[in-house]
Amino acid sequence: MKMVYVDNNATTQVASEVFEEMSPYLTRYYGNPSSMYTFAGQVGDKLREAAAKVADLLGAAPEEIVFTSCGTESDNTAIHAALRSNPDKRHIVTTRVEHPAVKSLCEDLSKRGYRVSFVPVDHKGRLDLDYLYDHLTDDTAVVSIMWANNESGVIFPIPEIAKKIRDRGIVFHTDAVQAVGKVPIDLSSVPVDMLALSGHKLHAPKGVGVLYIRKGTKFSPFLIGGHQERGRRGGTENVASIVALGKACELAGQHIEEENTRVARLRDRLESELLARIDKASVNGDVKNRLPNTTSIGFDAVEGEAVLLLMDQIGICASSGSACTSGSLEPSHVLRAMGVPFTSAHGSIRFSLSRYNTEEQIDHIIEHLPPIIDRLRKMSPFWKQSQAG
Repeated sequence: MKMVYVDNNATTQVASEVFEEMSPYLTRYYGNPSSMYTFAGQVGDKLREAAAKVADLLGAAPEEIVFTSCGTESDNTAIHAALRSNPDKRHIVTTRVEHPAVKSLCEDLSKRGYRVSFVPVDHKGRLDLDYLYDHLTDDTAVVSIMWANNESGVIFPIPEIAKKIRDRGIVFHTDAVQAVGKVPIDLSSVPVDMLALSGHKLHAPKGVGVLYIRKGTKFSPFLIGGHQERGRRGGTENVASIVALGKACELAGQHIEEENTRVARLRDRLESELLARIDKASVNGDVKNRLPNTTSIGFDAVEGEAVLLLMDQIGICASSGSACTSGSLEPSHVLRAMGVPFTSAHGSIRFSLSRYNTEEQIDHIIEHLPPIIDRLRKMSPFWKQSQAG
């Protein structure tokens, strides 16, 4: 059975070039980069090379790059650092559609005496910027807003927001896990203070991420230990995965035009064909301002989990929302915040492509998904009621 993988916002396959780059650092070059001898020194050199590659993709300086274990650690570190650097301030601003790495942390902080303002979105997933700017106060310690949403793919106007936040002298953090490698990012012209990314979203292994910290930003480490990462993140470095992430960022820079042309065309074709072939289907989110690889489509009167199970039987791997919120029978918090109707939210499927997807794979989905929806609707009381009405 052929496999068609269109769940790349959940994770990506490791690029063959990335695996080849990291493999020697799992076998031959196993020295601890903190050690003094030459065998270890060449490992340290490779870490610095990886930092330079990440920085180049972001429009940053290598010394602004801190390697972490994942995007969640990077997000948590940034927010905690901002709060510790501004101990007299007790207010946080974020959005209702953040990844759980930020949303759940802010909800926990609200139980610990912090006041949190959650910026709403409209029915297309676009931020209410007036609400955001109106809720900035002298007590605001940090604003944390994702660059692009992992479920809808909607891109937020981070350059505009960053400049407004900078003018207020407030620390600004962005979770750019879904945006890095898919859309151009140039931090030399966008005044973000801290930015998070994750390796396994751009064809590097799981277990490695980055926190960008702009020069001059007040910072307090989350993991306190040795001198690694210039004292900003203790713990012996995950050398092989860091090397892999550097290579993945180098490749992402080379392929970013393909992401925004060929991959976007595949996404658009998949979307348009499904909408044409399946009645009562609609796109969740702003179709004019989103990631080039992502579409979230709501199919009325079916259960998303049932759709996924039947697609899995014919080798199609997609998602009913974020992998980090799966396992719940409730619609995702993103779709709820957007006000997506109940019957459509429950039947929403996210397709997220990569440069490894092909026309043949898109044909496979277009051929097999409409009969699946039709089969499930024949068993759905909601569909029968809507047809009778």
